[in-house]
Amino acid sequence: MSTGRAAGVGLGGLIIIGIISLLMGGDPTEVLQQMGSAGGTEIVSQSGRTPTAEEEELAVFSKQILAGTEDVWTEIFARNGRTYVAPKLVLYNDYVQTASGTASAQMGPFYNSADQTVYIDLSFFTSMKQQIGADGDFAYAYVIAHEVGHHVQYLLGTLQQAHQQMSRVSQAESNQISVRLELQADFYAGVWAYHDNRMYNSLEPGDLEEGLAVAAKIGDDYLQKKARGYSQPETFNHGTSEQRSRWLKKGFSTGNPALGDTFSPSYSQL
Repeated sequence: MSTGRAAGVGLGGLIIIGIISLLMGGDPTEVLQQMGSAGGTEIVSQSGRTPTAEEEELAVFSKQILAGTEDVWTEIFARNGRTYVAPKLVLYNDYVQTASGTASAQMGPFYNSADQTVYIDLSFFTSMKQQIGADGDFAYAYVIAHEVGHHVQYLLGTLQQAHQQMSRVSQAESNQISVRLELQADFYAGVWAYHDNRMYNSLEPGDLEEGLAVAAKIGDDYLQKKARGYSQPETFNHGTSEQRSRWLKKGFSTGNPALGDTFSPSYSQL
């Protein structure tokens, strides 16, 4: 879904690299469970499977994180004379209908700019823990904040400009632009964490380290080596482990979104 209609594959798409990364075709059969909230969140089941108790708890947690990102970005946008419009959050299992078509849980978390919605499969966090050993509240929050970072890019126009460029260049050059987008979304996730902690004293000792550990395990180089035994830098589209950790930490250390320019530096300097 990393076309002009969406903000990228999302973190989960990398976690399962080398395994399965396909969209499911066709229309969903029916919505069996749907709950709305003031925060623009809904739980959708299109396969008939009932969420487990653990998934229900993660759904509540995800809503709380989304609310936190709304508080932070509303304040930051207002400070810069802008109005922040929060994205919707759709929590689903197995597969879901989006404005860009049907997406499967194998996509992992992703942001779709066509409907300005963050999509998260309810089983994802369990898979994240089992597949890459990533666990902890902040590790999960980082995943959500990263996808919200793509929404921030959409509101600022960065996402649209990048995708227009990607459609006009070679695949290798398009991959480099994608890396720039993803590293900036990591940076924005760090900015959110900085301000959320400032507002609510929400972080505990070790939380940042959880996030950095996840960032290190979802770098293109790490995942490709794990899946294939070697890496191909020309195919990277999210950034290396070192880059992802560094940009997340930079966002958290500074809390200043103006310092997250990943497009001006040369690609080798990211």
